[in-house]
Amino acid sequence: MSVNFLIVMPTHNEEHYLRFSLESLLRQSHKGFKLVVVNDGSTDSSAKITQNFSDRDSRVQLINLPSSSHQPGAKVVRTFYKGLESQDLDAYEVVCKFDADIIFPENYLSALAQQYEKAPRAGMVSGLVRIASRDFEPEKAFEFSAQDERWEFEAISSKEHVRGPIKSYRVSCFNAMGGLRETLGWDNIDSMLAKKAGFEVTTLKDLWVKHLRPTANRYEDQKATKLGIYFYNIGLSLPLAIISTLKASRAKGSVRSVFLTLQSFLSQSGPRKLSLEELRFIRRLRWKEVFAKFKL
Repeated sequence: MSVNFLIVMPTHNEEHYLRFSLESLLRQSHKGFKLVVVNDGSTDSSAKITQNFSDRDSRVQLINLPSSSHQPGAKVVRTFYKGLESQDLDAYEVVCKFDADIIFPENYLSALAQQYEKAPRAGMVSGLVRIASRDFEPEKAFEFSAQDERWEFEAISSKEHVRGPIKSYRVSCFNAMGGLRETLGWDNIDSMLAKKAGFEVTTLKDLWVKHLRPTANRYEDQKATKLGIYFYNIGLSLPLAIISTLKASRAKGSVRSVFLTLQSFLSQSGPRKLSLEELRFIRRLRWKEVFAKFKL
């Protein structure tokens, strides 16, 4: 099977990074892909940059959207779906949501294709995300080496997690899990729903990408509040929320973040984007992970 990829790239004011990301994708050794860049109301030259690449290669398509208000989690998923709606998903084996500030090695899609081909139950696959340990050198943008000390693992999640900037899904898995949810925490919820549908989530540890704009580590209070909302969104019970909050705050040793996360969790009351069956599965999965960690 020759794996055909549909790549959707939501973009908003990415002129400083976009050309590197698009160039890295056009350099891929695996040529079977369609790239849809969804310009979400950019006020910079993102649309012009994308159009130049589209003029150069017919596999690149630009979709321009009017500016929309920021909604954590929901906005990027809605933008992704605008790109998805422009294509016939059944014509592809794998669908990807890639960010516009990522540089991919030339073998990235090839490595994903090989994993999907050899592992029939692989539902989500990615490499790892690295960030620059020193100033970015544009002239070396497309150089990749496993021993490159200029780039270090972006340790904001485990190496087992398929990160939001480089999502890829087998189309049958994407359909079985009901697609992506327009809610905060969508990029963790998808992995759990993939497992619920009987698929495997895999990260290739020797495959990595360059993240040009690292995920912000500022605004700790805001992050703690969002974490509480996420725990509510996935239907955690209070005991699970407490355990998860303590685990998340342990690295920072912040008592304040524990208080803010639990306060945020307990203050939520709105409808969730997950079904009761999905919520029950996630609770069981989270308890299983807790028991496994403590070998109970």
